Amino acid sequence: MEPSGMTDKPLANQIALVTGASRGIGAATALALGAAGAHVVLTACTAKGLEDVENAIFDAGGSATIAPLNLTETDSIARLGSAIGERWPALDILVLNAAMLGQLGAVPAIDPKEMAQILTLNVSAQAAMIAAFDPMLRKSAHGRVIGLTSSVARNPRAYWGMYGASKAAFETLLAAYGDEMEQISKVRTAIIDPGATRTAMRHKAYPGEDPKSVKEPSVVADRIVALLVEDFTTGHFERVG
Repeated sequence: MEPSGMTDKPLANQIALVTGASRGIGAATALALGAAGAHVVLTACTAKGLEDVENAIFDAGGSATIAPLNLTETDSIARLGSAIGERWPALDILVLNAAMLGQLGAVPAIDPKEMAQILTLNVSAQAAMIAAFDPMLRKSAHGRVIGLTSSVARNPRAYWGMYGASKAAFETLLAAYGDEMEQISKVRTAIIDPGATRTAMRHKAYPGEDPKSVKEPSVVADRIVALLVEDFTTGHFERVG
């Protein structure tokens, strides 16, 4: 990413969109992007959480726009894409962070209805996001897409089959898109495994764990922004911490 001329605002004049931005890693990433100079579009189901993050970005001297929506609702992503496309000519950064954990359990005990919900948000909605914002990403001089994953996508673990399968599918989807774009556009993709991080999802999966024993979301967020500033080639993967 070429600097803007302001070393403290390396992402100035960039438009970024972060999903799942009302809390956890998504909120922290939005704050970090705003601090780096990007105008951040915040999306999540929870309007109040988005307003809190937006206010925090404003208080820090940044700029943001909130767009509350449920990614699994029919046509909601297409509407979001149209609204953003009417306001800005291009999208420079897309952070695909929103995901659902679901119930942990043995594979034979998986509830088909819950599996369908997990795959809808963690995979189908991600494909819809890519489709909706592909035109805007291609119009950017430096379009970048970062997807958040989990170690269980590549290293299957007992009782994590449903979530791990959804993340493995998401990784394949994003990597394929990156491969498609590499020779015909400036769009590049990367996959980030945040590792053990202090989030609501982590607490649900490990209810007895001391939250202070794992890193704060800001550590992951700072790495994502640093990666965007350093830049990366399609196929980049890394685990944070």
